[in-house]
Amino acid sequence: MTVLLEAKNLTTMLRGKQGVVTAVDNVSLRVEAGRSLALVGESGSGKSMTCNTLLGLLPSNGRVVQGEVRYKGRDLTRLSHAEMAKIRGREIGMILQDAMTSLNPLLTIGDQVAEIFRVHRGIRDKAELRRLSVDVLERVKIPAALERLDSYPFQFSGGMRQRVSIAINIALSPQLLICDEPTTALDVTVQLQILKLLRELQQQRNMALIFVTHDLHLASQFCDDVAIMYGGRIVESGPIADVFARPTHPYTAGLLRAVPSLGRYEKRLEAIPGQQPGLTEWPQGCRFAPRCPLATQQCRDQYPDWFEWQGGARRSACWQTMQMWTQSAAPRGNETGDADADAAVNGAARVRREVA
Repeated sequence: MTVLLEAKNLTTMLRGKQGVVTAVDNVSLRVEAGRSLALVGESGSGKSMTCNTLLGLLPSNGRVVQGEVRYKGRDLTRLSHAEMAKIRGREIGMILQDAMTSLNPLLTIGDQVAEIFRVHRGIRDKAELRRLSVDVLERVKIPAALERLDSYPFQFSGGMRQRVSIAINIALSPQLLICDEPTTALDVTVQLQILKLLRELQQQRNMALIFVTHDLHLASQFCDDVAIMYGGRIVESGPIADVFARPTHPYTAGLLRAVPSLGRYEKRLEAIPGQQPGLTEWPQGCRFAPRCPLATQQCRDQYPDWFEWQGGARRSACWQTMQMWTQSAAPRGNETGDADADAAVNGAARVRREVA
């Protein structure tokens, strides 16, 4: 597989009232052409900030202080604002969480879709812009697309607004699409429709996807690879089926145990105790150590090195990686030896087949 985008040792800092804080810390990830990477973690783990860093969309008080983002061999962190503006939308698209806030409420849907053709292709002919806008809206299955060009965002349902947002971002056939929790606030049926649409578009265009979510079910049914984030860092990564079947970081295992599963009523869900520390409260060693049942003094004193295997396809930042791997030995099929994790993995696999 061809690596389309690769971030190495990426670190982003923000300046605020409490001084300078690190929001993204030494993050490394890669996205291959035609594949989907899930960026998973609880709220505040740094998922969205990582994506904003990749695209150069940091707030005025933020800056990249270390690392690089290679896209087709070019380091995006060194490009000018004008150079990045040419790449965003044309080669890399980004779908935001809330389509209502990402769409301009004062402009018609037609004007907002047409804008990307005006800006990136220089098209000025109104008839041609309407034709192109209708075409791209039909591709995302907006019914009566021609009639809806003159509608405003408030006249669309949440699912339809998200389809419009997708249409704008795939209009120029980007090679990479970043989806920042695109199904947030949508009901389950609409979520499935949006995921099926994204899957179809990806297969038609061989796009790479970064899918940001805190929902492990959605991640497992939609993505090929996964990177688990906690406290601004990636703590585990690899092929999603392998990671979810045999996690080697206590945080990943804890997330899987907390996933509800239909038909299992024997006991309460096992939540991870405590809460993620804020940007100014990160401990000296492993950031998960205060909540980790396996933490030792070494974990509290020193941040763990990366442990890599399967030719670097699997990575885990945990001093207890070998212990976790040994404990989960002898899995059978999709079984991990943990009943709750098994239910999460197998249940998600069933839903994945519905999306495929």
